[in-house]
Amino acid sequence: MTKIKNLSDETLIGLLKDGEVAAFEEIYNRYWEKLYNAAAKRLSATETAEEIVQDFFTSLWVNRARLQLHSSFNNYAFSSIRYLVYNQYQKESIRKAYQENRQQLHVVEDNSTEELLALKELSLVVEKGVEKLPSKCKTVYELSRKEYKNNKEIATLLGISEKTVENHLTKALRNIRLSLKDALSLIALIVQFLNQN
Repeated sequence: MTKIKNLSDETLIGLLKDGEVAAFEEIYNRYWEKLYNAAAKRLSATETAEEIVQDFFTSLWVNRARLQLHSSFNNYAFSSIRYLVYNQYQKESIRKAYQENRQQLHVVEDNSTEELLALKELSLVVEKGVEKLPSKCKTVYELSRKEYKNNKEIATLLGISEKTVENHLTKALRNIRLSLKDALSLIALIVQFLNQN
């Protein structure tokens, strides 16, 4: 067999689909640093960038048999990293909003009843926010968050561009964040009521 290092990405992907470990290792060695640099440029924590790249390669290996590329592996890899970084931003944004809400509400750390009630209320608010989204926007959001499909998969499924998918996700998250802010006063009242009893 030709030296694995001399093979094209396309050939390596074919071997990867057949479970060839050496092909996976070569792709890993070719792309790890480039993908890490792309992720690190957009994230403040280098550990998070490393985790994102490791998640990408783990998913690549686990889903190798089902892998379908509509362009070059290079494009696929960098698009996947952009999506994972975007997803990380969303997680951090929701986590930050929740932490800020907890601080404003002065929720006591060890009071699990209050915490569970606040979390339940926040979950309901998110669900109601999703229900209020326009039909296409809601579909895109649910494919992304509930079925864990990436932007390319959603675009293909719905016959729209990846840019349109990104726009729908941005709109959905903005509306959900607004819903969370609106719910803050209601959660505060609930917590105050619990503290008085």
